[in-house]
Amino acid sequence: QVQLVESGGGLVQAGGSLRLSCAASGIRFSIFSINTMGWYRQAPGKQRELVAAITNGGSTNYADSVKARFTISRDSAQNVVYLQINTLTPEDTAVYYCKAVLRRIAWGTDMDYWGKGTLVTVSS
Repeated sequence: QVQLVESGGGLVQAGGSLRLSCAASGIRFSIFSINTMGWYRQAPGKQRELVAAITNGGSTNYADSVKARFTISRDSAQNVVYLQINTLTPEDTAVYYCKAVLRRIAWGTDMDYWGKGTLVTVSS
């Protein structure tokens, strides 16, 4: 069973930094490959939004609002994706979710898997 487990969230003061991690497990690599991994966030009362994503080739994509402060990286050997967040502001307060897009190799079809999220709270 595919699982994504996020960690690294917590309470931090404005201006601080955090590093979130997301570890993927239970993937049958004889059947699936990991295409893209990414981070989304959902603030109270708001919709879930893409923060950053990284492909298996290392290409990255960021939301404009975080581009200067967030860095996504990936350890493909360990199936872990990281999100370095710098200069946190109270507006970054949200539950941060990890998402993996798995491709069924034989069929060329993709499936999305989500973690349960990790809470980041930024105090002013």
